[in-house]
Amino acid sequence: MFKTEDSGRFIVKSQVTGIIYFVEPIDNGKPNALWGDFDPATKKLTGDYGNKRIGAVKEEESLITEENGFNNIGVFTGSPLAEIDRRDALHQRK
Repeated sequence: MFKTEDSGRFIVKSQVTGIIYFVEPIDNGKPNALWGDFDPATKKLTGDYGNKRIGAVKEEESLITEENGFNNIGVFTGSPLAEIDRRDALHQRK
């Protein structure tokens, strides 16, 4: 994975169960409008700071979908690592 500082996406392989978790923070409040520096010479906006390093994606930008081969998709609030621990504990009980 690259540019995780922009998207917030990361992968965790559980040391307990061996399950690989794909994590993707969702923030639907992320700005759509671009903003940056106004270049007086070209009269254009340079840079795209509005969506840089937000550490999350909008729901419609998500790569974690059934169409992309993912299953057991969950949306939750709180720590993704705590959710992984919870899911590992459930998996161990099976």
